[in-house]
Amino acid sequence: MKPILVFQTDFTYKEGAVCAMYGVVKTVDRSLEIIDGTHEIPQYDIWSGSYRLFQSMKFWPEGTIFVSVVDPGVGTKRKACVARTSDGYYVVTPDNGSLTHLKKWIGIEEVREIDENVNRLKGKDTEGVSIFHGRDLFGYCAAKLASGIITYEEVGPSYPVEEIVELPTHEPVIEKGCVKGMFEIGDPNFGNLWTNILLKDFNEAGFNYGDRITVKISHNGELKFEETLLFEKSFGYAEIGEALIYNNELMKISVAVSQGSFADKYSISYGPKWTVEFSK
Repeated sequence: MKPILVFQTDFTYKEGAVCAMYGVVKTVDRSLEIIDGTHEIPQYDIWSGSYRLFQSMKFWPEGTIFVSVVDPGVGTKRKACVARTSDGYYVVTPDNGSLTHLKKWIGIEEVREIDENVNRLKGKDTEGVSIFHGRDLFGYCAAKLASGIITYEEVGPSYPVEEIVELPTHEPVIEKGCVKGMFEIGDPNFGNLWTNILLKDFNEAGFNYGDRITVKISHNGELKFEETLLFEKSFGYAEIGEALIYNNELMKISVAVSQGSFADKYSISYGPKWTVEFSK
């Protein structure tokens, strides 16, 4: 069976970019199956693109090829690559930080720079285009790889995994009765915020379901939020409109407002500058 192609971009569906990418894939091989991850990554937000790859990848069949295009540096000297993860998936993407979370938490076994001389779309009046590598390079190369027209080795030359561009990340600090971390990502639909703290680390620090825990949230070191919140396994344990701490779908500690938006209610966001401390 041919690998499935999973696409994620910051293109939205407001115009024809996604449609053109899919058209290129089907021109290469009509039998290829294309699935949308999301096309609603915030504009230019490489960090979110990197995290969303990690969030969903392991739930797909091994060998699935992900095409991730969040590319504010398109047309510049940044590398276009295909990475192979340690657990057997492929990612076709600009090497601009998009592989950060996969490299850190899963591992990258090999990475190859796409050879544009042989794996770039030709014959469609696109040779002079520098701003749509999602269509002309990433989508096209991914389709050739998925169809079996090229092997992984024929993508282009390999380069050291150590040279992959990484965004800065932080490790949580776990102590008895106190855990410090950061907000890695948000849930844009419900306004929940996810930390980099695993449930097992939270338990190790002495926190258990039913506890009320003091939460301090800072941005660039400036305190933005301080309250004592209930820690529970799901939202229904809190009153509607009440903020709480919960264990999310990736077994990481998160905050929410029951049937509301924590991010909107308290004007809190995510990224390395947003830190959080939980204490008894």
